[in-house]
Amino acid sequence: MIKRIMYIHPVRVTDPLFRDELLSFLRAEMDPDVEVEVTSLSRGPLHLRYRYYEALVLPDVLNRLKAAEDRGFHASIIGCFFDVGLQEARELLHRLAVVGPCQASVQIASTLCRRFSIIVGSGKGIPRIEENLRAYGAHHLLASFRAVDLPVLELHQNRADAVRRLREAGRAAVAQDGAEALILGCTATFGYWRELQAELGVPVIDPIIASFKWAELAAGLSERYQWLPGRIGAYEPPPESEMGAWGLLPADDLEP
Repeated sequence: MIKRIMYIHPVRVTDPLFRDELLSFLRAEMDPDVEVEVTSLSRGPLHLRYRYYEALVLPDVLNRLKAAEDRGFHASIIGCFFDVGLQEARELLHRLAVVGPCQASVQIASTLCRRFSIIVGSGKGIPRIEENLRAYGAHHLLASFRAVDLPVLELHQNRADAVRRLREAGRAAVAQDGAEALILGCTATFGYWRELQAELGVPVIDPIIASFKWAELAAGLSERYQWLPGRIGAYEPPPESEMGAWGLLPADDLEP
């Protein structure tokens, strides 16, 4: 079975690095039976530092996910460490497994260590990530947050400086906070994990790889065992008759 996975940037992407280089990065990690497509929004903000920006992109993200389901994809990744729209997507979709980088990273980290630290670009996002950790039942595993004071859009402008800051934050998390593993708490840090892991001597989890590998697993489980979000309780979907009558059915009418 060929597993088809769509990686969705929940923002408008203007830098080719986050399209072409990211696609090459993902293809280097792919199993032979996986196909991947990278897409982004055609309007809206370039980053999601603010909750207001999250609110703006949510309808378009859900539209893209619904389109991926209709096109026969097996799994999709919402490419932001805040896991924007993850719960809403699982409520809406019937056949598409949806993965969030934060949840995937935390689940993998919990099998590798007893305490991990998350390195973030800035302190602004820490409360948002803390909410997710509590929802995922993983807050007790958190040793610390460490911020490197670099905006998302600058994490690849000067790679040497970004790696230096991440290294210093990681070293402090291990030596001072008792972290046994590190999670890079932004998808824009892709590609930095290997060098950091070699230097720091602890597992360093790249959230894009974590979410991609989790999506591969989820795609296989959904196809072979039909293990998808339940249709009762928390993920009970809104009735299509109601959404249709109210003009609320998702429609991906935006350019990819």
